[in-house]
Amino acid sequence: MRRRLQGERPVELRISPQRTLRSRRKEFNFSISVSSVFSVVNDFDSETIMSRLRSGDGQLVYEITGSGPDVILLHPFPLHHHFWDGVLEQLATRYRVFLPDLRAHGDSEAGEGPVTMQKLADDLDCLCREFDIARAIFVGVSIGGYALFEFWRRYRDRVSAFVFANTRAGAETSEGRKGRLETADRVLREGTAGFVEELTSKLVSPATKTNRPDILDAARAMGMKMSAADIAAVQRGMANRPDSIPTLASINVPTLVIAGEDDSVPLSELQLIHQHIAGSQLRVIPKAGHYAALEQPAEFGRLLRTFFDTHTRS
Repeated sequence: MRRRLQGERPVELRISPQRTLRSRRKEFNFSISVSSVFSVVNDFDSETIMSRLRSGDGQLVYEITGSGPDVILLHPFPLHHHFWDGVLEQLATRYRVFLPDLRAHGDSEAGEGPVTMQKLADDLDCLCREFDIARAIFVGVSIGGYALFEFWRRYRDRVSAFVFANTRAGAETSEGRKGRLETADRVLREGTAGFVEELTSKLVSPATKTNRPDILDAARAMGMKMSAADIAAVQRGMANRPDSIPTLASINVPTLVIAGEDDSVPLSELQLIHQHIAGSQLRVIPKAGHYAALEQPAEFGRLLRTFFDTHTRS
């Protein structure tokens, strides 16, 4: 019999012998009708846990799969944890992987006011405390990277290694800040559909747009999980994110930096992170845009697994 995790509430147990990773990738509209759901995923020969956690003024949704050293994966805006489905097969055979929906994304609540990087960092610490995670490998894409810079400033003792992908360390420019605040107002007036359509089209590579329209459709479907209020709260939080460039020199754990060849974030931004973190590695994934892990999951997963295995063996 499975031992209930610390602080865990009674749950419904569902055994799904036929549930594969391929079917999981189609579940972008997955919704939770009970407080926690357990299912067996044969691909990993391990248990997948979907649950909820109260952090401050918001309820957060997260999934756990696999067993071994702890890894926490943070998806980009405006997507959710199914962003990572394509890389899980390479990770969950050796690692316990945590896949939270960031505050205001997917099925997680926004709480009150802007979704600041401080709130996101505190949410991560809450997750770590819930599962007695002393140290973990943290992977952050885009807004996930912004949150991890703040997490390092507040909770660095919890970090054994970092991966920063498709992100930047600098604060928002005055023009960028103005644009985010205007976007927040616009989605509240006009709704989310136009914004999600426009944004996701810009963030995948030309090769993905031409050859894999299903990936673009998946990104749009994930983005549409967010309400107008959710998008506005996150945009306002990102508009006022702190400058993390001075933080980079203090990062003294193994670090991998991943860029997409066709990312809207210039390669120079990822090079800056790499140059300021001593001993870090930089890798560029061809034919990938801002959503590199969704567009090129095999290569992204290979880079993660190689980095994780090297780190955990040392």
